[in-house]
Amino acid sequence: MRLYATVAAGGFRRFATYRVATAAGVFTNSVFGFVLSSTYIALWDERPQLGGYSVDDALAYVWIGQALITVCGLMGGGFEDELIERIRTGDIAVDLYRPADLQAWWFSANAGRSAYQLLGRGVVPMAVGALVFDFTLPSGPGTWLAFLVAVALGSVVSFALWYLVAMSAFWLLDGQGVVQVAWLGGLFFSGMLLPLNVFPGALGELARTLPWASLLQVPADVYLGRYEGWGLAGAYAFQGCWALVLLGAGRAAQAAATRKVVVQGG
Repeated sequence: MRLYATVAAGGFRRFATYRVATAAGVFTNSVFGFVLSSTYIALWDERPQLGGYSVDDALAYVWIGQALITVCGLMGGGFEDELIERIRTGDIAVDLYRPADLQAWWFSANAGRSAYQLLGRGVVPMAVGALVFDFTLPSGPGTWLAFLVAVALGSVVSFALWYLVAMSAFWLLDGQGVVQVAWLGGLFFSGMLLPLNVFPGALGELARTLPWASLLQVPADVYLGRYEGWGLAGAYAFQGCWALVLLGAGRAAQAAATRKVVVQGG
């Protein structure tokens, strides 16, 4: 456990060194937050209570999304390109022979990255949005805590998704096609463009069932107090089940990849 804690701390420090990039990311997220806020205000003026949200709820949703883009990997996990490159060049063979679990190593590094992104690129855009717009805020510290738990679970689901994407490079040699498909899927089905609650009929049911809903829609609804008691436990269970299923699939892919490397090496 000490090894993986050290890897997580290293992941945090690694991204903390890119201060200019962090500042640029905060600026970009804030600008897009203003653009989306204006769009949402116009939309909710035409359709009040769309998706069961007030305009204040919708604005909160916008700024939560901007805060979680990098934390929950809505547009990329932040590590998959590096892992795919190591697979493509064959350097991954060295990683697989190390006395450390490959998935746990990358999970720990990603946990450190997510923690830094929450502090570096999550808090400031939310604060900027709160200063300019009158959006919904949690009613108390308990809701904030519940929200942070949902964000942590969303980050785990995100890692598991992007780890599977990276593992595909063992068989496809170039994983960029899968990365693009996953990027588009995450952009649409996470609720980044519009809350999944506004999707109609079967499309909405499907979108709210897929793992991408864990990355933004569920944390946002926890923040807005739409889950309480057993409902909150059910939301966590939804995220947790997807995390377990996807991590298990990633471990199976890793085992198959290890056998492939051993056979080729032999």
